Amino acid sequence: MEYAGLGGILVLALNIWAIISIFSSGATTGAKVIWTLLVLVLPIIGFVIWFFAGPRSARTTV
Repeated sequence: MEYAGLGGILVLALNIWAIISIFSSGATTGAKVIWTLLVLVLPIIGFVIWFFAGPRSARTTV
């Protein structure tokens, strides 16, 4: 049962990271809201979709 708790904490940490990255991206406000709702409503699937297709943060290396 301890592993289920660790998995939940890992999903929570990844979702928090995704939401912070979404809000620091250059996307429009509407897109930020939609991506945030996707990550919150579908925690694991939403994170995976965001990771591959979501808006990137404004900080880029040149």
